[in-house]
Amino acid sequence: MTAEDPAVADAPLPNTPAQTLLTALVAHYDDLVAHVQRRFGRRDMAHEVVHDAWLQLRGRGASREPVRTPLGLLRRILHDLAVDHMRAADARHAVVCPMDELPETACPLPALEQALAARQELARLAHAIETLTPRCRDVFILHKIHGLSQRDVADTLQISLKTVEKHLRLGMHACRRYLQEGA
Repeated sequence: MTAEDPAVADAPLPNTPAQTLLTALVAHYDDLVAHVQRRFGRRDMAHEVVHDAWLQLRGRGASREPVRTPLGLLRRILHDLAVDHMRAADARHAVVCPMDELPETACPLPALEQALAARQELARLAHAIETLTPRCRDVFILHKIHGLSQRDVADTLQISLKTVEKHLRLGMHACRRYLQEGA
């Protein structure tokens, strides 16, 4: 019988704590690489997986339970590591964008006319806010620009919630009117 014979490969080895799996891995390194390659089809990946298993086993402490079939356990460990390796490779490839799918420009900027129109609209809106009464302007700015709730605006300015609602209504109406006049 040879080391490649399955009856010999799965035969129990004497259990020595922590070294049984490492000893089996070193003794059957080529067979284990071939096993992973047959299952997953890539020899370079098979070498990486077996090496990763060796590193993990080397870093382990003494095993608490006896290992009856170290090669069977090693094949299971290698299978799980190979699956993890393939998933990681798939995730890396999913992030990479093929060159033919890249846009023509890295960051499309708005056309000059669009940028100018947006600036003009913003200037009209700022002018509309400036024309509001001081109390209405404060309510509008606190709620619409700073994002305070109507209740927080009322508490901050020490006014009623109804007054806040009224000023917001007036401010929105004035802003709409200014924006429509400029269009």
